[in-house]
Amino acid sequence: MSGEAFTKVVKSARELAKMPTEYQEAVAKIVISHAVNEIAGAETFDEPAIRLAPTPYHKWLACRIAMEEYGHHVRFARMAAELGIDPSRLDHRTKHLTVFDLGLRTWPEFVVNKAIGDLGEVVMVEELAHCSYLPLRQLALKTMPEEKFHAGFGRDELREVCRTPEGRADAQRAIEDLFPLMLQFFGSSSSRNNAIFRKWGIKRRTNDEMRADYVERVGRLVAEVGLRLPPSGAR
Repeated sequence: MSGEAFTKVVKSARELAKMPTEYQEAVAKIVISHAVNEIAGAETFDEPAIRLAPTPYHKWLACRIAMEEYGHHVRFARMAAELGIDPSRLDHRTKHLTVFDLGLRTWPEFVVNKAIGDLGEVVMVEELAHCSYLPLRQLALKTMPEEKFHAGFGRDELREVCRTPEGRADAQRAIEDLFPLMLQFFGSSSSRNNAIFRKWGIKRRTNDEMRADYVERVGRLVAEVGLRLPPSGAR
């Protein structure tokens, strides 16, 4: 491609099949990652949160979030099937992000997960809203309102949790556990995959650029409630 920006819009799975193998594999990696991690998140954080929620109203909201996260998985899994991706590549039990190894023990942990964890997902999905593979762009735009609702829920509930000294302490501990893993969420600075994504217009920004955007946003959010990021937030 002689270093020129890729500007073509690939409109369908049929058109995708005619593209170079590198492009097809890059799209497949994005689809697999989202399919795997949407269901991993639902099982790790959202389902347990229903039990931990303090009131019926909060249980209802947790149910809604879980339903939507499973729905995101279903949509990405359908796209994977359309692309002929082997279902074994969607095994979330072995291929999920390390952030999901934290588990969930308390309601404040869930609130923090939605506030700063799903904010990271918003940054990622925003990137796909300009993707050169049109079906993936359209799917990102469909899921975007729900991802923003999840992050907004976390932000609002974080304010409520921080009204008590106990809740504030629990939230601070959860931030200190989760935030370093969220920095890893965006991938390495020298990622070959990211270079390929940008080459083909699947993503626009480097991992470091997306990470810096995230750190700025989460820093403002945490400061609003009088909490702090761990030292790694200075990266």
